[in-house]
Amino acid sequence: MNAPSPTSSGSKAPALIARVWHGVTPDAKADAYAAYLSSTGTRDCHATPGNRGVLVMRRSQGGETEFTFISLWESLDAIRAFAGADYEKARYYPKDAEYLLDLEPFVVHYDVVAAP
Repeated sequence: MNAPSPTSSGSKAPALIARVWHGVTPDAKADAYAAYLSSTGTRDCHATPGNRGVLVMRRSQGGETEFTFISLWESLDAIRAFAGADYEKARYYPKDAEYLLDLEPFVVHYDVVAAP
């Protein structure tokens, strides 16, 4: 995701907003990064008021492991509490650059229309 994508602006606030981030590691660093992600981003999302859950998915292909991180939020204000005022920028932690092949600058937000 190379550019910010505006959150949809319907007439009614969504019940949930999904914040989606994507990153790729070499396969050899995938397990260590999964543990690091759990102790940083996942932990911090869960600790932020207004967070309604986190999904972390991964798949390996061609020597690389792709991670997709989806956090669910009750409002943009809750997302700002986690990500800061410029909430469409990805939030990175000090050691992310040691694992990730690229630091994608932006995340994407979606209005959730169906959830488990």
